[in-house]
Amino acid sequence: MSADALDQLGEIDQADVVRCARVLLRRPLLRVGGQDGELLPLVHRHRAVLIDLFAGLLGYRLVVERRFARLYKTGPGQDPTRGEPTLTPRGYAYLALALAALTTVGQQTLLSRLVTDIRAAGTQAGVAVSDDLSDLRAIASALRHLVAIGVLTETEGTVSTESSAEALLTVDTTLLGQLVAGPIGTATTATELVGLAARPGPRGVEHVVRRRLVENPVTHYADLTDEQAAWLRRRARAEARLLERCFGLVTETRLEGVAVTDPQDYLTDLSFPGQSTVARIALLALPELLSGQADERGWVAVTVERVAAVCAELFEAYPAAWSKQTSVPRLVDDVLHLLAALGLARRGEDGWLLSPAAHRWQPSADATPRQGEPEEAPEPVERWSLFDEGVPT
Repeated sequence: MSADALDQLGEIDQADVVRCARVLLRRPLLRVGGQDGELLPLVHRHRAVLIDLFAGLLGYRLVVERRFARLYKTGPGQDPTRGEPTLTPRGYAYLALALAALTTVGQQTLLSRLVTDIRAAGTQAGVAVSDDLSDLRAIASALRHLVAIGVLTETEGTVSTESSAEALLTVDTTLLGQLVAGPIGTATTATELVGLAARPGPRGVEHVVRRRLVENPVTHYADLTDEQAAWLRRRARAEARLLERCFGLVTETRLEGVAVTDPQDYLTDLSFPGQSTVARIALLALPELLSGQADERGWVAVTVERVAAVCAELFEAYPAAWSKQTSVPRLVDDVLHLLAALGLARRGEDGWLLSPAAHRWQPSADATPRQGEPEEAPEPVERWSLFDEGVPT
């Protein structure tokens, strides 16, 4: 199916399909009782069109039932900036072990029994599970994540490291069976599983590049193969129309690549510019950080010490404008993490490299600090997105 199939629908149905497609991109596991779950009846009504739309445009498989809808996206591959922000790497390991343990427990289990089964699964997989508080917290985080997405329900008691009380958990076996997207039965190693989960769609270059446009705020030509870059340059205008029509996304083509933004700021987990301390200092630091010598591709090398000096200067010059709870060392880490997650920075040989796309912002600080009460605490990094309207270029 192509986007032209939308022409067969009336205007209201077209708008409903686009709305459902946007929700599914943001909520790949959409369920009754979950966030945006009230859209499920509409998704079910337009399921045939949506299934064809995702398969044709992105090579994604969509499963729609009365109680849930599951969009099987590709995995992030080796991208370290993607993932569930509440889980540490150890938490991800326990999440995988919990999924393995839950396949044999039936519809209900005690929390203590599940933890025992997780330990047994860890032993079988060669993963040491200790009684340290950090490990117990990681297990609890993994189980709370399963509660948040509806796979587990706390029927009696709660999942917590703060209490030794027992809890009775109910397992939604249907959702459990739909959770894992990677081809576990095909892969023989963890590395192979990651590679297979991130493999291109059936239309090759078309699906690979379009997925990058939809799922990433910035796509650099330099990060694509010659064939992919040539396809995107040739198709840039057509893709801009397609993404706007089917997903409500707006593209901005630049010399170094393509940026994609959502005017409604819904299809994002990263907001930039933003009002938090980290987002504002990152924005104000960019002109100074980008003043260095660029390489042949336009990327500017900066050291961590340089980033720290610029951030400290801004922090000291406008003390009333930032959160009192922020320290400069932590601020530097958060600024670099934010820019990396946006595709505007990456690690280099002797520090970091800033993308030429970051030149889009050339802000300047006000002559006087912001008046009024400072922020109580910085917003979590995972809530930022790429562009806001009205930012000077």
